[in-house]
Amino acid sequence: MPLAAAAAGLAACGYVYAVDPSEPGHFPPCPTKVLTGWDCPFCGSLRATHEVLHGNVGGALDLNAVTVLFVLPVALVVLGAWTLKRWRGEQFEMRVPTWATGAVVALMVVFTVVRNLPGMPLGTSA
Repeated sequence: MPLAAAAAGLAACGYVYAVDPSEPGHFPPCPTKVLTGWDCPFCGSLRATHEVLHGNVGGALDLNAVTVLFVLPVALVVLGAWTLKRWRGEQFEMRVPTWATGAVVALMVVFTVVRNLPGMPLGTSA
């Protein structure tokens, strides 16, 4: 299963690499942005991932710093840990402490508010 997840992730990254999310018509719009006009914590994530895949980390940080500094690294670490455990023939269990879940939710709420304030830098332009 980890290899299937990695293959699916690589296929998705290949599509995001090849198709610029800035060009309209390839990806659906963000429902939060459409319904409220606010940028959600993940607005700009596809464009940030596209920029990372093309080696433009600075541009990616400007689009969505949370994706570049938190979401992508955590996804890679979890996939790596899952693969290593399965490679060793062990079961993979991921237990996230309640405080960590609360901290992530708080981070996302703060980031959402901050990125919607006028003139805010570093990962807040969508």
